[in-house]
Amino acid sequence: MAYVATLISNPSAPAITNEAIHNARAVLPRAQEPVVLHQDVAVDIHFKPTLGADTRAIAETVRQSLNGAPVDVVVQLEAGRRKRLFLADMDSTMIGQECIDELADKAGLKAHVSAITERAMRGEIDFEPALRERVALLKGLSVNVVADVLKERIHLTPGGRELVATMRANGAYAALVSGGFTLFTKVVAEWIGFDENRANTLLVEGEILSGKVADPILGRDAKFATLVELRDQMHLAPSETLAVGDGANDLSMLAEAGLGVAYHAKPKVAEAAHARIDHGDLTALLYMQGYTAEEFRTPEEVH
Repeated sequence: MAYVATLISNPSAPAITNEAIHNARAVLPRAQEPVVLHQDVAVDIHFKPTLGADTRAIAETVRQSLNGAPVDVVVQLEAGRRKRLFLADMDSTMIGQECIDELADKAGLKAHVSAITERAMRGEIDFEPALRERVALLKGLSVNVVADVLKERIHLTPGGRELVATMRANGAYAALVSGGFTLFTKVVAEWIGFDENRANTLLVEGEILSGKVADPILGRDAKFATLVELRDQMHLAPSETLAVGDGANDLSMLAEAGLGVAYHAKPKVAEAAHARIDHGDLTALLYMQGYTAEEFRTPEEVH
């Protein structure tokens, strides 16, 4: 069977040199000539391994051949690369921040809450009780601070708008699924261009955060269930799905997807996912589907 290794660097720091391509081809069995997806940024190398290839092991071999170059490597079957369903985590994935930590900063508790967030995302403590503990600390904050946080502190991860727009322009459905809060996901989803968003609901009493979150909690199991639900609704094969995230509550979703991508992720997640992006921006998820830079779209072009 034919496989493809995609070498991807960050567009802001192109690193796909002739040396990198040569070194990668040298360790790939029956490697073909490279196909440039974006000059100096991303390239496909098609190859044919022996039966029963371990794609993660091959990707690691290629990474080692690159001698520390800031290049991501994704290895997969050549067939079926372009996906029709995309699920994405929000915090520290589609945006660069953790919304609950930024809310906590408004209450003067960012250091304390951030420490809990970090442990939960690393999988050191269970997500649900950790979320309830952190939300309780927000009790008494005005709900109006959410608008301030969105305006002042939340920044989209580079490449995210192009990723979603390009996939949607090619017939894919995109869902933002977050263990965070709908007060944020509904805005971020609109900024980026997702078809839908799902998250937890902060309970509010008279424009003041009550310190509670509505049941049931959307966490690891709910992200998995959302993937299965949307996949079945669209009558898709598992191989036609793509998911991305960075934390422990994304693990089940990433494992169930046809291609689960750990994006600048916690070690436990990066080790478990089908593919990992440590250097590139979110356009890496387009390159790994075989899109060229010329095929990228923006939300304005899709609507």
